[in-house]
Amino acid sequence: MRFIAHIIEKLQRHPKRVVFPEGTEPRVLQAARQFYSLRLGAPVLLGDRTKVKQAAAELNVSLEGVRIINPAESEDLPAFVKRYELLRRYKGVEEKEAHETMLNPNYYGAMMLAMHQVDGFISGANESSGSVLRPLFQIVKVAPKATTASSCMVMEVEDTRFGDEGTLFMADCGVIPEPTVQQLADIAVSTADLCHQLMAIRPRVALLSFSTKGSATHASIGKVQAATALAQKLAHEKGMEADFDGELQVDAALIPEIASRKTFDSQVAGRANVLIFPDLNAGNIGSKLIQHVAKAHAYGQILLGLGRPAADVSRGSNAHDVLGVAAIVGVQAVAFKDLYPPKDSAVVPEPADQP
Repeated sequence: MRFIAHIIEKLQRHPKRVVFPEGTEPRVLQAARQFYSLRLGAPVLLGDRTKVKQAAAELNVSLEGVRIINPAESEDLPAFVKRYELLRRYKGVEEKEAHETMLNPNYYGAMMLAMHQVDGFISGANESSGSVLRPLFQIVKVAPKATTASSCMVMEVEDTRFGDEGTLFMADCGVIPEPTVQQLADIAVSTADLCHQLMAIRPRVALLSFSTKGSATHASIGKVQAATALAQKLAHEKGMEADFDGELQVDAALIPEIASRKTFDSQVAGRANVLIFPDLNAGNIGSKLIQHVAKAHAYGQILLGLGRPAADVSRGSNAHDVLGVAAIVGVQAVAFKDLYPPKDSAVVPEPADQP
């Protein structure tokens, strides 16, 4: 709770607009209400107005300060349809299909985000990751100076010996199944950027493996070693003040006593506050183990490298988790241009198909 209390305090000084496409979901309704009550900004719920109000009434949740938009009745729908049709023209999308697509709240919310009608986007409480990510990658796209879109989980554990007073940043836990060396380095640098922005601390980034400093031999270890070197180079070119080390086993990354036996002269080992997993299997499994076995507060997936702030929350999230993610996305929006300097627009030429 220390971490998220700090994030809430920061956002209260710079309130933002956040869209929640799942407007009738009870956890989302509760989080949107808290978002407004805590003076974090203006929440926007998408969905049929009658159904949203009925769901709120059943929960005894006030909708004061909460904006409700039904995509089917929105005055912006024709413009959004035309914009989507233009974006997808080379794929053969015509007006009728574009119209049907824009009625989907995730697509409508993504277009609101791309058109700067809101500052952040939160979905996933009742949706698969593909249903959330696909609209964002089609409409918002990767940030102009980013090459990799990935995701980060922020974990807050009770034991303050880990990370920074119990807060750990973990990536990639939700987007890229088998990252290349370049992607792994990009993930490390992007996550370090987020860590610094949210907490104003020096990121200590451990690129994880089942080996520590050559204790085993495997092609995957070489990839982690190469990604570590590349991440150091990229961070130096950006003028980023952060430490990177790898390959490290997770115990060597987190526990000083073990680090002292396995490594030498490392600024990261035993003190890591950012953990970079070698692939999505490790990231997803590791983050869920910490969340449920250690009973950590888990906030994510925070999307990194995207042209606008957004998050794909877990279907296992509770209302507090959704609120925490919304607050993080709001704080991202405060200084988003510093993280991802714009070129001409958040809507850029379409990349290859994503999940």
